Amino acid sequence: MKVIDQTLLEKVIIERFRTSHKGNYGRLLLLGGTYPYGGAIIMAALAAVKSGAGLVTVGTDRANIPALHSHLPETMAFSLQDQQLLKDQLEKAEVVLVGPGLRDDAFGENLVKQVFANLSQNQILIVDGGALTILARTSLSFPSNQLILTPHQKEWEKLSGIAIEKQKEDATASALTSFPQGTILVEKGPATRIWQVSQSDYYQLQVGGPYQATGGMGDTLAGMIAGFAGQFKQASLYERVVVATHLHSAIAQELAQEHYVVLPTQISSYLPKIMKKYLKKAPDRSGAFISFRKIL
Repeated sequence: MKVIDQTLLEKVIIERFRTSHKGNYGRLLLLGGTYPYGGAIIMAALAAVKSGAGLVTVGTDRANIPALHSHLPETMAFSLQDQQLLKDQLEKAEVVLVGPGLRDDAFGENLVKQVFANLSQNQILIVDGGALTILARTSLSFPSNQLILTPHQKEWEKLSGIAIEKQKEDATASALTSFPQGTILVEKGPATRIWQVSQSDYYQLQVGGPYQATGGMGDTLAGMIAGFAGQFKQASLYERVVVATHLHSAIAQELAQEHYVVLPTQISSYLPKIMKKYLKKAPDRSGAFISFRKIL
């Protein structure tokens, strides 16, 4: 088991180049929030934006867009029923998150199939929530060699065939051999483990607790992972996912010192502040180090 330490956090979360712009921090497409689960995609989008993602576009039910924009005017949004916009946005995205608040019905299945059919190998695909359930009962071929799966225990049972009570390290390691090389698995549970198919060892969280047991927690984690995946390219995708997953529970643990339960939106609100604590200065294009604290 690998340890998530300060060195890893500082490797991933670095200070931004002075000359950078929003296009340097990820073009994200988040798909989900079909009735009656509109809040899930809003929480995912909040987490993605608060993590520093440069451009976030949300495809959701048209009726959900006013609620999304009232919480988060920084996002762009379109109706999932608009097939042309969906096709256009799938082509532009660097990171695609599908599944938060997605119903397991005919429309949801068609959406997942369309995503899988239109993505290329160089795009990062995160499969979460309802899309995992749909994936478990269909025989879709994975479209990306940069695949991230974020199942909770019941979803992992459906994907792997391993009963919850038997989801031990050896069983998961064995099941992962049937997934594409490089697949990253965030195996959510009381002691969340983060795996990569190409590596024999895994990371396990040492933070978090039952104060996180509330609706929307996984949606927020998926949004954070999408945000980190679109940034911090000096680190491997696996390292970015590990740090995002760790911070999600570390923030909750800190907030739980004063709160009986921690809401997912509280984690998102606190995220920029906690990321600031782990900054490592990045060199500018001339090779000199820039201190934003001195500039501002």
